[in-house]
Amino acid sequence: MKIKENGTAVYAQQILGQVRQAVVGKDGILLRVLAAILAGGHILLEDVPGVGKTTMALAFSKVLDLEYNRVQFTPDVLPSDVTGYSIPDRQTGEMIYQKGAILCNLFLADELNRATSRTQSALLEAMEEGQVTVDGVSHPLPKPFIVIATQNPTGAAGTQMLPDSQMDRFAIRLSLGYPNPKDEVAMVLNRQNGNPVKNLCPLMSRENLAAIQNEVEHTYVHEAVVKYIVDLIVATRNSEDILRGASPRATLAVTAMAKAAAQLRGRDYVVPGDVREVFPWTIAHRLLLSSRAEEQGRTADEILKDIVEHTPAPRIR
Repeated sequence: MKIKENGTAVYAQQILGQVRQAVVGKDGILLRVLAAILAGGHILLEDVPGVGKTTMALAFSKVLDLEYNRVQFTPDVLPSDVTGYSIPDRQTGEMIYQKGAILCNLFLADELNRATSRTQSALLEAMEEGQVTVDGVSHPLPKPFIVIATQNPTGAAGTQMLPDSQMDRFAIRLSLGYPNPKDEVAMVLNRQNGNPVKNLCPLMSRENLAAIQNEVEHTYVHEAVVKYIVDLIVATRNSEDILRGASPRATLAVTAMAKAAAQLRGRDYVVPGDVREVFPWTIAHRLLLSSRAEEQGRTADEILKDIVEHTPAPRIR
């Protein structure tokens, strides 16, 4: 994805320029993360420890001036540590809500798949509805609100798979991977005078970001492009290589991500190319492959590539 000039794109160039000071050599990943943030989506980073996932989240929070909280998930983290809890007032006896860590703009759920299923589920309402309910009382989350969750690769010590309902709530799943030697050298040199994250400055207010998100949300999508998105989604449900295809929530996620891609390309309307670009990294983590596909060693990315190639795209003037 290449950024072209418009109001949103100018901001994007400035934001990425700042974040690159802390995260070296991952420009493509940073652009996808920014696209998800502009689309109001949540991000899942699956990778081995130590490749910069936390640094990236912190860098975005500083540059976007977002209130940032982090929870390091372990089996003893309770749902109330995330959502908050109520305690009685000593004088009145009324229950007073004590905020949980998730009451912020950017919530980093670090190593989420080390938590118990009950604690993992505490995120579901927040990610879908922008609120948490404690003792029957709903508490709205600040806006904008983004979850960046990290998980160790499946099978790593002390982990368990995230439930399907939770995976479906992440707009995209990405992997940073190891840096190449040149970028790793640059990373070390950048830290000779301390952690570069400390030197990052806010480039916009939360209100500015909310306004850009609103602009992205109102990006025009022609009915033919919507039908194209639905055709791609339906193809995942009909594929012999996929046991369970993408949900209607995934349809909305592809649409939102395509809108963000269009804005970053300097357009206020979506074209099929935007959809083709975001489709694999918006859908792959939501699929359950068939035993046939697994026996043949096929990956979700390969299957989605075939679906894109065999699904006719509309011509938009």
